[in-house]
Amino acid sequence: MTDIQTPALSLVPALTAPRKPRALRSTELTLDSGLRVLAVRKPGVPLVELRLRIPFLSGRAGHAARAALLSDVMLTGTAGAAGFDRAGLAAAVQALGGDLNVGVDADRLVVSANVLAANLPALLAILSEVLVAASYPADEFETERGRLLENLAIARARSGVIANEALSKLLFGDHPYARELPQPGEVAAVRAAQLRKLHAETVLPGGAVLVLVGDVTPSRVLDQVATALAGWQGQRSAGRPLKIPAVIPAPLLLVDRPGSVQSSLRMGGTAARRDDPRYPALQLANTIFGGYFSSRWTENIREDKGYTYGPHSRIEHNSLGSVLVLDADVATEVTAPALLETLYELGRIASLPVTEQELESVRQYAIGTLALSTATQSGLASTLAGLLGVGLQPDWLAEHTARLAAVRIEDVNAAAAEFFAPTRFASVVVGDADQVTGPLSAITALTLPAVPIA
Repeated sequence: MTDIQTPALSLVPALTAPRKPRALRSTELTLDSGLRVLAVRKPGVPLVELRLRIPFLSGRAGHAARAALLSDVMLTGTAGAAGFDRAGLAAAVQALGGDLNVGVDADRLVVSANVLAANLPALLAILSEVLVAASYPADEFETERGRLLENLAIARARSGVIANEALSKLLFGDHPYARELPQPGEVAAVRAAQLRKLHAETVLPGGAVLVLVGDVTPSRVLDQVATALAGWQGQRSAGRPLKIPAVIPAPLLLVDRPGSVQSSLRMGGTAARRDDPRYPALQLANTIFGGYFSSRWTENIREDKGYTYGPHSRIEHNSLGSVLVLDADVATEVTAPALLETLYELGRIASLPVTEQELESVRQYAIGTLALSTATQSGLASTLAGLLGVGLQPDWLAEHTARLAAVRIEDVNAAAAEFFAPTRFASVVVGDADQVTGPLSAITALTLPAVPIA
Protein backbone atom coordinates (compact mmCIF):
# COMPACT_ATOMS: atom_id res chain seq x y z
CA MET A 1 0.00 0.00 0.00
CA THR A 2 1.40 3.34 -0.98
CA ASP A 3 1.88 5.85 1.82
CA ILE A 4 0.11 9.13 1.27
CA GLN A 5 2.29 12.03 2.27
CA THR A 6 0.41 14.81 4.07
CA PRO A 7 1.79 18.16 3.02
CA ALA A 8 3.18 20.28 5.81
CA LEU A 9 0.97 23.12 6.95
CA SER A 10 2.25 26.45 5.75
CA LEU A 11 3.44 28.79 8.44
CA VAL A 12 1.88 32.19 8.93
CA PRO A 13 4.31 34.66 7.38
CA ALA A 14 6.24 36.91 9.71
CA LEU A 15 4.86 40.36 10.33
CA THR A 16 6.48 43.07 8.29
CA ALA A 17 7.75 46.33 9.71
CA PRO A 18 4.95 48.92 9.95
CA ARG A 19 4.98 51.70 7.43
CA LYS A 20 6.06 55.13 8.51
CA PRO A 21 2.99 57.41 8.81
CA ARG A 22 2.65 60.05 6.14
CA ALA A 23 3.03 63.66 7.24
CA LEU A 24 -0.23 65.57 7.41
CA ARG A 25 -0.83 68.17 4.71
CA SER A 26 -2.38 70.74 7.01
CA THR A 27 -2.69 74.41 7.82
CA GLU A 28 -3.66 75.89 11.16
CA LEU A 29 -4.94 79.24 12.36
CA THR A 30 -6.35 80.69 15.58
CA LEU A 31 -9.04 83.24 14.81
CA ASP A 32 -9.46 86.51 16.72
CA SER A 33 -12.43 84.89 18.46
CA GLY A 34 -10.12 82.31 20.05
CA LEU A 35 -11.29 79.44 17.82
CA ARG A 36 -8.42 77.18 16.77
CA VAL A 37 -8.92 75.85 13.23
CA LEU A 38 -6.98 72.97 11.66
CA ALA A 39 -7.57 72.07 8.00
CA VAL A 40 -6.11 68.86 6.59
CA ARG A 41 -6.03 67.79 2.95
CA LYS A 42 -7.01 64.13 2.55
CA PRO A 43 -8.35 63.44 -0.96
CA GLY A 44 -9.90 60.20 -2.10
CA VAL A 45 -13.58 61.03 -1.95
CA PRO A 46 -14.97 64.53 -2.63
CA LEU A 47 -16.10 65.10 0.95
CA VAL A 48 -15.14 67.15 3.98
CA GLU A 49 -15.47 65.92 7.58
CA LEU A 50 -15.95 68.63 10.21
CA ARG A 51 -15.51 68.31 13.99
CA LEU A 52 -16.10 71.27 16.30
CA ARG A 53 -15.11 70.52 19.89
CA ILE A 54 -16.23 73.01 22.56
CA PRO A 55 -15.10 72.58 26.21
CA PHE A 56 -18.17 71.77 28.29
CA LEU A 57 -17.00 70.53 31.70
CA SER A 58 -18.96 72.05 34.58
CA GLY A 59 -19.35 71.23 38.25
CA ARG A 60 -22.71 72.97 38.54
CA ALA A 61 -25.63 70.96 39.87
CA GLY A 62 -27.93 69.85 37.06
CA HIS A 63 -25.40 70.59 34.33
CA ALA A 64 -25.52 67.02 32.96
CA ALA A 65 -29.28 67.27 32.40
CA ARG A 66 -29.11 70.67 30.74
CA ALA A 67 -26.15 69.62 28.60
CA ALA A 68 -27.92 66.47 27.39
CA LEU A 69 -31.03 68.44 26.46
CA LEU A 70 -29.01 71.20 24.82
CA SER A 71 -27.39 68.68 22.48
CA ASP A 72 -30.79 67.11 21.70
CA VAL A 73 -32.58 70.41 20.98
CA MET A 74 -29.79 72.49 19.44
CA LEU A 75 -30.66 71.55 15.86
CA THR A 76 -34.42 72.05 16.13
CA GLY A 77 -34.61 75.73 15.21
CA THR A 78 -32.77 79.04 14.78
CA ALA A 79 -33.72 82.69 15.14
CA GLY A 80 -31.15 84.14 12.73
CA ALA A 81 -31.46 85.38 9.16
CA ALA A 82 -32.41 81.95 7.82
CA GLY A 83 -34.94 81.26 10.57
CA PHE A 84 -34.83 77.46 10.30
CA ASP A 85 -37.27 75.11 11.99
CA ARG A 86 -36.25 71.49 12.58
CA ALA A 87 -37.43 70.26 9.19
CA GLY A 88 -36.03 73.25 7.33
CA LEU A 89 -32.61 72.86 8.93
CA ALA A 90 -32.47 69.15 8.13
CA ALA A 91 -33.58 69.78 4.56
CA ALA A 92 -30.99 72.53 4.04
CA VAL A 93 -28.17 70.26 5.20
CA GLN A 94 -29.38 67.30 3.15
CA ALA A 95 -29.64 69.47 0.04
CA LEU A 96 -25.89 70.06 0.32
CA GLY A 97 -25.21 66.32 0.41
CA GLY A 98 -24.34 66.61 4.07
CA ASP A 99 -25.12 65.59 7.62
CA LEU A 100 -25.04 67.56 10.90
CA ASN A 101 -25.16 66.19 14.46
CA VAL A 102 -24.47 67.30 18.03
CA GLY A 103 -23.22 65.19 20.94
CA VAL A 104 -22.10 65.93 24.48
CA ASP A 105 -20.37 64.36 27.46
CA ALA A 106 -18.85 65.69 30.66
CA ASP A 107 -15.80 67.05 28.81
CA ARG A 108 -17.07 68.56 25.59
CA LEU A 109 -19.83 69.43 23.17
CA VAL A 110 -19.05 68.14 19.67
CA VAL A 111 -20.69 69.28 16.46
CA SER A 112 -20.01 66.69 13.74
CA ALA A 113 -20.74 67.19 10.07
CA ASN A 114 -19.81 66.00 6.61
CA VAL A 115 -20.60 67.52 3.25
CA LEU A 116 -19.61 67.48 -0.39
CA ALA A 117 -16.40 69.49 -0.61
CA ALA A 118 -17.87 71.98 -3.07
CA ASN A 119 -20.66 72.77 -0.61
CA LEU A 120 -18.49 73.43 2.45
CA PRO A 121 -19.05 77.24 2.45
CA ALA A 122 -22.82 76.73 2.47
CA LEU A 123 -22.58 74.23 5.33
CA LEU A 124 -20.40 76.64 7.31
CA ALA A 125 -23.07 79.30 6.87
CA ILE A 126 -25.68 76.93 8.33
CA LEU A 127 -23.32 76.03 11.17
CA SER A 128 -22.84 79.73 11.95
CA GLU A 129 -26.62 80.19 12.12
CA VAL A 130 -26.86 77.35 14.65
CA LEU A 131 -23.93 78.53 16.78
CA VAL A 132 -25.06 82.14 16.92
CA ALA A 133 -28.85 81.87 16.86
CA ALA A 134 -30.08 78.43 18.00
CA SER A 135 -33.55 79.18 19.41
CA TYR A 136 -34.54 76.05 21.41
CA PRO A 137 -38.26 76.20 20.53
CA ALA A 138 -40.53 75.36 23.46
CA ASP A 139 -42.50 72.66 21.63
CA GLU A 140 -39.36 70.92 20.36
CA PHE A 141 -37.86 71.16 23.83
CA GLU A 142 -40.87 69.43 25.39
CA THR A 143 -40.69 66.64 22.81
CA GLU A 144 -36.97 66.04 23.33
CA ARG A 145 -37.25 66.19 27.11
CA GLY A 146 -39.92 63.48 27.04
CA ARG A 147 -37.79 61.38 24.69
CA LEU A 148 -34.73 61.76 26.93
CA LEU A 149 -36.70 60.68 30.01
CA GLU A 150 -37.88 57.57 28.15
CA ASN A 151 -34.36 56.75 26.99
CA LEU A 152 -32.97 57.15 30.50
CA ALA A 153 -35.58 54.75 31.88
CA ILE A 154 -34.71 52.19 29.21
CA ALA A 155 -30.96 52.62 29.78
CA ARG A 156 -31.18 52.22 33.53
CA ALA A 157 -33.09 48.96 33.13
CA ARG A 158 -29.86 47.37 31.88
CA SER A 159 -27.42 45.91 34.37
CA GLY A 160 -24.41 47.11 32.39
CA VAL A 161 -25.55 50.73 32.65
CA ILE A 162 -26.17 50.32 36.38
CA ALA A 163 -22.68 48.85 36.76
CA ASN A 164 -21.04 51.63 34.75
CA GLU A 165 -22.74 54.28 36.87
CA ALA A 166 -21.75 52.55 40.10
CA LEU A 167 -18.13 52.24 39.00
CA SER A 168 -18.01 55.89 37.91
CA LYS A 169 -19.21 56.89 41.38
CA LEU A 170 -16.46 54.81 42.98
CA LEU A 171 -13.81 56.25 40.66
CA PHE A 172 -14.85 59.91 40.64
CA GLY A 173 -16.97 60.54 43.74
CA ASP A 174 -18.77 63.89 43.39
CA HIS A 175 -16.83 64.96 40.30
CA PRO A 176 -18.85 65.60 37.09
CA TYR A 177 -17.20 62.53 35.54
CA ALA A 178 -19.26 60.40 37.96
CA ARG A 179 -22.50 61.55 36.32
CA GLU A 180 -22.48 59.65 33.02
CA LEU A 181 -26.25 59.97 32.68
CA PRO A 182 -28.43 62.76 34.09
CA GLN A 183 -30.99 61.96 36.76
CA PRO A 184 -34.67 61.95 35.68
CA GLY A 185 -35.61 64.54 38.30
CA GLU A 186 -32.95 66.91 36.99
CA VAL A 187 -34.15 66.45 33.42
CA ALA A 188 -37.78 67.07 34.41
CA ALA A 189 -36.78 70.33 36.11
CA VAL A 190 -35.04 71.85 33.06
CA ARG A 191 -36.78 74.64 31.15
CA ALA A 192 -36.17 75.82 27.58
CA ALA A 193 -34.99 79.22 28.82
CA GLN A 194 -32.20 77.50 30.74
CA LEU A 195 -30.91 75.95 27.52
CA ARG A 196 -30.82 79.34 25.81
CA LYS A 197 -28.86 80.72 28.76
CA LEU A 198 -26.48 77.74 28.77
CA HIS A 199 -25.89 78.15 25.04
CA ALA A 200 -25.13 81.86 25.42
CA GLU A 201 -22.69 81.19 28.25
CA THR A 202 -20.85 78.13 26.92
CA VAL A 203 -21.31 77.57 23.16
CA LEU A 204 -18.54 80.03 22.42
CA PRO A 205 -15.39 79.96 20.25
CA GLY A 206 -12.82 80.84 22.90
CA GLY A 207 -10.86 77.67 23.61
CA ALA A 208 -12.80 75.63 21.04
CA VAL A 209 -11.22 73.55 18.27
CA LEU A 210 -12.49 73.11 14.71
CA VAL A 211 -10.98 70.36 12.54
CA LEU A 212 -11.77 69.92 8.84
CA VAL A 213 -10.42 66.95 6.88
CA GLY A 214 -11.10 66.20 3.25
CA ASP A 215 -10.59 66.91 -0.40
CA VAL A 216 -9.82 70.59 0.15
CA THR A 217 -7.08 73.19 -0.09
CA PRO A 218 -6.30 73.89 3.58
CA SER A 219 -5.44 77.58 3.20
CA ARG A 220 -8.67 78.21 1.29
CA VAL A 221 -10.67 76.40 3.98
CA LEU A 222 -9.24 78.65 6.68
CA ASP A 223 -10.45 81.70 4.75
CA GLN A 224 -13.90 80.15 4.36
CA VAL A 225 -14.13 79.44 8.08
CA ALA A 226 -12.95 82.91 9.06
CA THR A 227 -15.61 84.46 6.83
CA ALA A 228 -18.50 82.18 7.77
CA LEU A 229 -17.89 82.23 11.55
CA ALA A 230 -16.98 85.91 11.89
CA GLY A 231 -20.19 86.55 13.82
CA TRP A 232 -19.52 83.81 16.37
CA GLN A 233 -17.74 85.55 19.23
CA GLY A 234 -17.28 85.22 22.98
CA GLN A 235 -15.15 83.79 25.76
CA ARG A 236 -16.33 81.54 28.58
CA SER A 237 -15.94 82.84 32.10
CA ALA A 238 -13.11 81.09 33.93
CA GLY A 239 -14.49 78.59 36.45
CA ARG A 240 -12.78 77.03 39.41
CA PRO A 241 -10.30 74.27 38.48
CA LEU A 242 -11.75 70.77 38.70
CA LYS A 243 -9.57 67.89 39.79
CA ILE A 244 -10.43 64.22 39.64
CA PRO A 245 -9.95 62.32 42.91
CA ALA A 246 -7.40 59.58 43.32
CA VAL A 247 -8.81 56.07 42.93
CA ILE A 248 -9.16 54.51 46.38
CA PRO A 249 -9.32 50.70 46.26
CA ALA A 250 -12.18 49.35 48.40
CA PRO A 251 -14.10 46.12 48.95
CA LEU A 252 -16.08 44.98 45.94
CA LEU A 253 -19.42 46.81 45.71
CA LEU A 254 -22.28 44.37 45.13
CA VAL A 255 -25.39 46.04 43.69
CA ASP A 256 -28.44 43.80 44.11
CA ARG A 257 -30.57 43.25 41.01
CA PRO A 258 -33.05 40.59 42.13
CA GLY A 259 -33.86 37.92 39.60
CA SER A 260 -31.08 38.90 37.21
CA VAL A 261 -29.88 36.02 35.04
CA GLN A 262 -26.47 37.62 34.54
CA SER A 263 -23.99 39.70 36.49
CA SER A 264 -22.12 42.75 35.23
CA LEU A 265 -18.54 43.01 36.45
CA ARG A 266 -16.75 46.36 36.24
CA MET A 267 -13.30 47.26 37.58
CA GLY A 268 -11.43 50.55 37.28
CA GLY A 269 -8.12 52.11 38.24
CA THR A 270 -5.89 55.04 37.39
CA ALA A 271 -4.11 54.99 34.02
CA ALA A 272 -1.40 57.06 32.33
CA ARG A 273 -2.48 59.94 30.12
CA ARG A 274 -1.55 59.99 26.44
CA ASP A 275 1.21 62.54 27.10
CA ASP A 276 2.74 60.39 29.86
CA PRO A 277 6.01 58.64 28.87
CA ARG A 278 4.60 55.43 30.38
CA TYR A 279 1.52 55.43 28.16
CA PRO A 280 2.85 53.48 25.12
CA ALA A 281 3.99 50.62 27.37
CA LEU A 282 0.72 50.69 29.29
CA GLN A 283 -1.26 50.59 26.03
CA LEU A 284 0.60 47.45 24.98
CA ALA A 285 0.27 45.85 28.43
CA ASN A 286 -3.47 46.51 28.35
CA THR A 287 -3.78 44.96 24.89
CA ILE A 288 -2.01 41.82 26.12
CA PHE A 289 -4.29 41.62 29.16
CA GLY A 290 -7.72 42.29 27.64
CA GLY A 291 -7.56 44.86 24.88
CA TYR A 292 -8.15 42.66 21.85
CA PHE A 293 -9.70 39.34 20.88
CA SER A 294 -6.54 37.28 21.41
CA SER A 295 -5.85 38.76 24.85
CA ARG A 296 -5.07 36.68 27.91
CA TRP A 297 -8.33 37.57 29.68
CA THR A 298 -10.39 36.65 26.61
CA GLU A 299 -8.54 33.38 26.16
CA ASN A 300 -9.21 32.51 29.79
CA ILE A 301 -12.83 33.38 30.54
CA ARG A 302 -14.23 33.19 27.01
CA GLU A 303 -12.29 30.64 24.99
CA ASP A 304 -11.24 28.29 27.80
CA LYS A 305 -14.01 28.65 30.42
CA GLY A 306 -16.94 29.95 28.34
CA TYR A 307 -18.02 32.35 31.08
CA THR A 308 -18.73 35.32 28.82
CA TYR A 309 -19.03 36.35 25.20
CA GLY A 310 -16.54 39.17 25.29
CA PRO A 311 -14.57 40.61 28.22
CA HIS A 312 -12.74 43.81 27.42
CA SER A 313 -10.26 46.15 29.06
CA ARG A 314 -9.65 49.66 27.80
CA ILE A 315 -8.02 52.96 28.68
CA GLU A 316 -10.55 55.80 28.80
CA HIS A 317 -9.09 59.27 28.25
CA ASN A 318 -10.86 62.21 29.85
CA SER A 319 -9.57 65.76 29.63
CA LEU A 320 -8.49 65.73 33.29
CA GLY A 321 -7.11 62.22 33.51
CA SER A 322 -7.26 58.63 32.26
CA VAL A 323 -8.63 55.44 33.77
CA LEU A 324 -8.17 51.74 33.10
CA VAL A 325 -11.56 50.00 32.90
CA LEU A 326 -12.40 46.27 32.75
CA ASP A 327 -15.86 45.00 31.90
CA ALA A 328 -17.50 41.61 31.47
CA ASP A 329 -21.06 40.32 31.64
CA VAL A 330 -21.38 36.73 32.82
CA ALA A 331 -24.10 34.26 33.75
CA THR A 332 -25.16 34.49 37.40
CA GLU A 333 -23.90 31.04 38.30
CA VAL A 334 -20.33 31.80 37.17
CA THR A 335 -20.04 35.28 38.68
CA ALA A 336 -17.56 34.26 41.36
CA PRO A 337 -15.45 32.00 39.09
CA ALA A 338 -15.24 34.79 36.51
CA LEU A 339 -14.05 37.25 39.16
CA LEU A 340 -11.52 34.72 40.44
CA GLU A 341 -10.05 34.19 36.97
CA THR A 342 -9.98 37.95 36.39
CA LEU A 343 -8.01 38.50 39.59
CA TYR A 344 -5.71 35.66 38.57
CA GLU A 345 -4.99 37.24 35.19
CA LEU A 346 -4.42 40.65 36.79
CA GLY A 347 -1.96 39.14 39.23
CA ARG A 348 -0.24 37.16 36.47
CA ILE A 349 0.41 40.14 34.20
CA ALA A 350 1.40 42.35 37.14
CA SER A 351 3.96 39.90 38.54
CA LEU A 352 5.21 37.70 35.67
CA PRO A 353 7.00 38.90 32.51
CA VAL A 354 5.15 39.00 29.21
CA THR A 355 6.74 37.17 26.31
CA GLU A 356 8.51 38.65 23.31
CA GLN A 357 5.93 37.01 21.03
CA GLU A 358 3.08 38.66 22.94
CA LEU A 359 4.80 42.02 22.78
CA GLU A 360 5.47 41.90 19.06
CA SER A 361 1.93 40.76 18.28
CA VAL A 362 0.28 43.58 20.23
CA ARG A 363 2.82 46.12 18.97
CA GLN A 364 1.81 45.36 15.39
CA TYR A 365 -1.85 45.36 16.39
CA ALA A 366 -1.60 48.76 18.12
CA ILE A 367 0.30 50.39 15.26
CA GLY A 368 -2.04 48.86 12.69
CA THR A 369 -5.25 49.88 14.45
CA LEU A 370 -3.96 53.43 14.89
CA ALA A 371 -3.27 53.59 11.16
CA LEU A 372 -6.70 52.15 10.33
CA SER A 373 -8.49 54.54 12.69
CA THR A 374 -7.02 57.52 10.84
CA ALA A 375 -7.18 56.09 7.31
CA THR A 376 -10.57 57.66 6.58
CA GLN A 377 -11.47 61.32 6.57
CA SER A 378 -13.98 60.72 9.35
CA GLY A 379 -11.57 58.80 11.56
CA LEU A 380 -8.77 61.30 11.13
CA ALA A 381 -11.06 64.27 11.87
CA SER A 382 -12.40 62.69 15.06
CA THR A 383 -8.93 61.66 16.23
CA LEU A 384 -7.41 65.07 15.61
CA ALA A 385 -10.27 66.88 17.33
CA GLY A 386 -9.84 64.64 20.35
CA LEU A 387 -6.09 65.23 20.49
CA LEU A 388 -6.28 69.00 20.05
CA GLY A 389 -9.08 69.20 22.58
CA VAL A 390 -6.80 67.92 25.36
CA GLY A 391 -3.76 69.96 24.38
CA LEU A 392 -1.92 67.47 22.18
CA GLN A 393 -0.60 68.39 18.74
CA PRO A 394 -1.34 66.80 15.34
CA ASP A 395 2.15 65.29 15.17
CA TRP A 396 1.28 63.13 18.19
CA LEU A 397 0.01 60.54 15.73
CA ALA A 398 3.34 59.98 14.00
CA GLU A 399 5.27 60.33 17.24
CA HIS A 400 3.09 57.76 19.00
CA THR A 401 3.72 55.22 16.26
CA ALA A 402 7.45 55.68 16.82
CA ARG A 403 7.00 55.40 20.59
CA LEU A 404 5.08 52.14 20.23
CA ALA A 405 7.83 50.75 18.00
CA ALA A 406 10.44 51.66 20.63
CA VAL A 407 8.76 50.05 23.66
CA ARG A 408 10.92 47.36 25.25
CA ILE A 409 9.67 44.28 27.06
CA GLU A 410 10.95 45.63 30.38
CA ASP A 411 8.86 48.78 29.81
CA VAL A 412 5.72 46.69 29.38
CA ASN A 413 6.51 44.63 32.47
CA ALA A 414 7.02 47.80 34.52
CA ALA A 415 3.74 49.31 33.31
CA ALA A 416 1.89 46.06 34.02
CA ALA A 417 3.32 45.88 37.55
CA GLU A 418 2.34 49.48 38.23
CA PHE A 419 -1.16 49.63 36.75
CA PHE A 420 -2.53 46.05 36.81
CA ALA A 421 -1.98 45.00 40.42
CA PRO A 422 -5.40 43.71 41.62
CA THR A 423 -5.23 45.84 44.77
CA ARG A 424 -5.26 49.06 42.68
CA PHE A 425 -8.79 48.60 41.36
CA ALA A 426 -12.23 49.66 42.49
CA SER A 427 -14.75 46.95 41.61
CA VAL A 428 -18.50 46.55 41.11
CA VAL A 429 -20.75 43.57 40.48
CA VAL A 430 -24.42 44.09 39.59
CA GLY A 431 -26.42 40.91 39.96
CA ASP A 432 -28.78 38.81 42.06
CA ALA A 433 -27.33 39.17 45.56
CA ASP A 434 -29.13 36.06 46.85
CA GLN A 435 -27.29 33.98 44.27
CA VAL A 436 -23.83 35.55 44.20
CA THR A 437 -23.11 36.91 47.69
CA GLY A 438 -21.91 33.62 49.17
CA PRO A 439 -19.56 32.62 46.32
CA LEU A 440 -18.17 36.16 46.00
CA SER A 441 -17.57 36.38 49.77
CA ALA A 442 -15.30 33.36 49.50
CA ILE A 443 -13.04 35.38 47.17
CA THR A 444 -13.11 38.98 48.41
CA ALA A 445 -14.64 41.38 50.91
CA LEU A 446 -17.99 42.87 49.86
CA THR A 447 -20.00 46.00 50.50
CA LEU A 448 -23.61 46.60 49.48
CA PRO A 449 -25.37 49.90 48.77
CA ALA A 450 -28.08 50.96 51.18
CA VAL A 451 -30.88 50.59 48.60
CA PRO A 452 -31.15 47.56 46.24
CA ILE A 453 -31.45 48.29 42.52
CA ALA A 454 -34.63 46.90 40.97
